[in-house]
Amino acid sequence: MDSVRLQNGTEVGIRAIRPDDGRRLQQAYLRLSHRSQYQRFLASKPRLTPEDVRYLVEVDGLDHVALVATPIRDPDVIVGVGRFIRWQDDPTSAEFAIVVADEFHRQGLGSELLGRLRDRARRRGIERFTAMILADNIAVRRLLHRLPGELACSQRSGPVEEIEVALAA
Repeated sequence: MDSVRLQNGTEVGIRAIRPDDGRRLQQAYLRLSHRSQYQRFLASKPRLTPEDVRYLVEVDGLDHVALVATPIRDPDVIVGVGRFIRWQDDPTSAEFAIVVADEFHRQGLGSELLGRLRDRARRRGIERFTAMILADNIAVRRLLHRLPGELACSQRSGPVEEIEVALAA
């Protein structure tokens, strides 16, 4: 587990998600505000189902990579998750997602998770990240502008926007 000091001084550890993180992931999701939950899944989703949890924690580490952040002082509490899932029809692209506990917003954790995901993706031959986001999600836009690479395309359909970011080598 790597340790990182956030802007507010909190030290968090970042590690690969494990199958035994299911309960911790469910608890982390329940602590999110309704808005953060909605932004993560682009729909109202009051809780993660057992099937959701299984899918989110049973990753292969190659085509589906997920990282969790936990406070060093309380490693049983998940405060951030970043993941990418390689597209089967285009193995050089992957969909990514980041979610950070509300009380950890604007502390650099999202940037840290995204940077680590990018590094892992590039080592696995992934050249582009894609995501579906709410068009008014300013936080994710700021996050993407800090990512080395360039916004390759952006398509909007109502309140949802599909973005593609070319990852810098």
